[in-house]
Amino acid sequence: MNEAARAQYLATEEARRAVITTLIADVTDAYFSLQTLDRQLAIAQRTRDLGADGLRLTQLRRERGVATALDTRQAEQLLYTATAQIASVQRQIAQTEDDLSVLLGRTPGDISRTDRFIETFNARPSVPVGLPSALLERRPDIREAEQALVAANAQIGAARAEYFPRIALTGLLGVESRDLTTLLTAPARTWSTAAGAVAPVFNAGRTRATVRLAESVERELVIDYERAIYRALRDVSDALAGYHKTGEQRAQQEQLVAALRDATRLSTDRYQGGLDSYLQVLDAQRNLFRSELDLAMLQRLELSSIVELYRALGGGWNQ
Repeated sequence: MNEAARAQYLATEEARRAVITTLIADVTDAYFSLQTLDRQLAIAQRTRDLGADGLRLTQLRRERGVATALDTRQAEQLLYTATAQIASVQRQIAQTEDDLSVLLGRTPGDISRTDRFIETFNARPSVPVGLPSALLERRPDIREAEQALVAANAQIGAARAEYFPRIALTGLLGVESRDLTTLLTAPARTWSTAAGAVAPVFNAGRTRATVRLAESVERELVIDYERAIYRALRDVSDALAGYHKTGEQRAQQEQLVAALRDATRLSTDRYQGGLDSYLQVLDAQRNLFRSELDLAMLQRLELSSIVELYRALGGGWNQ
């Protein structure tokens, strides 16, 4: 019973470590989300200013008979799209700050942070190659399941011990005790043996049921232990896949953003030169706006995949 109690204590200690690891990961991920939203807000504000400048230019060209009413309405679209995005991002920022405040044990309010999201992203740690599977042995959920299994094994021994009579085997001077002598020499029909000695005989059925229950619990915990291992392997595999594939997608998105910036510049020059309508400029600007928002989100997902790998390994990859 002492062994079972000790294992149960260690299991609860591992559960406490699991809560700490989860809290660290959740706070870090929420902070990255907040920085990403700040980045998206800056993109939307820059696009709004660009749309406002484009609308003024189009209205001026219309007054001079160069642009049409359709050009003006098209110029308004980018401005209103960016303005609506600003309101949406500001709402998400407020909600994320509240979530992060709860994780930090504070009342909802503003969260102090740096606005240098790109610097944070560029300073992200690189995941080393050849991570040993032995890192999974320190995952709190696996160690908790292991200690629960140890406790269950000890409980089987404690249940089986109920078969044995509870008597003193030796007396005061170390010689054979009277209880033991009486138990071994008394006729089966007599009740001279202590109640604790004969009780296992009459409670044998209940003791067998208790042993079977303890063994069933132990078999169930074996399955839980195996499931915890499989879940850990899946979490690591998912985190690594997310890290590598999101990185590849982010690299392609960066190239797309660069191409769209050039396309926007060329479309603006052609429009101002009277070669194209404002529709081409609007399409290029809207595509660039959406692609920049998507790039910020992919950068955030890449950071989140590192956080998930930290969580999956039970606290990072440093041994």
